[in-house]
Parts: sequence; C-alpha cells; structure tokens
Amino acid sequence: MGMLKEFKDFAMKGNLVDIAVAFVMGAAFNKVVASFTKGIVSPLVGLLFNADFKDLKLVIKDGVANDKGEVVGEVSVLYGEFLTNVIDFIIVAFVMFIIVKSINALKKKEEPAPAAPKGPSQEDLLAEIRDLLKKQ
Repeated sequence: MGMLKEFKDFAMKGNLVDIAVAFVMGAAFNKVVASFTKGIVSPLVGLLFNADFKDLKLVIKDGVANDKGEVVGEVSVLYGEFLTNVIDFIIVAFVMFIIVKSINALKKKEEPAPAAPKGPSQEDLLAEIRDLLKKQ
C-alpha cells in the first residue's frame, strides 16, 4: 500500500498533470517544427543538392518498375529523411533549452532576498543576558 499512496501523492502534487500537458504540447510543437522543416528548411537545403532534401537517398540495389510505375525491390538508405528528422530534433531541443533557461531565470528572480534581521543580533542578546546574570 505504501507505493500506491506515494503514487497518489505524486499525482496530486500536480507533477503528473504537468508532465501530461507538456507531453501534449510537445507533440503539437513537434508537428509545427516538422512542417517548418518540410516546408522551409528542406527546400532551401534541397537547392544545394538540386533535389527535394527529404527524398535524398543512396541506392544500394536498383529495383524494377512494375505495371503501375512503382519501383519494387529497391534497397536504399534514406539519409535525406534521417537528416530532416535530425534537423527537427535540433530545433525542438534548442527551443526547449531556451524555454527551460528562461523559466530558470524567472525562478531565480522570484526568490526573495533574505530579510535583514531586525533588532539586536543574537550575540548582543546573549551578552545582555550574561550581563543581567552577573548583576544578580
């Protein structure tokens, strides 16, 4: 029962809800980044290769065209799609880094400075008590 209670406490603190919201937002953000890479970055990089960047591949074994015009039996390494996914990852990671860094900066600013002690210091009080005890 201890583990169940611990999980309930964890879920009620809001951590689980925060993680779920972050997961959903991350999935949506990933779609935005993927469309950015596909629609803007890939065509610009594709200009360098005179081809659609995502369609770049290294053909290891040529295939044969069938009746419908599709290539069957081709073996190839799809490095253009891999590089597109790497670019997506780098963009998402960079944005997450910026977000976490800015949140941490806000947290540091929110921490109040320790208040200056009011009245006599602890040493002054102890000295006063000592002096009062000596008088008795």
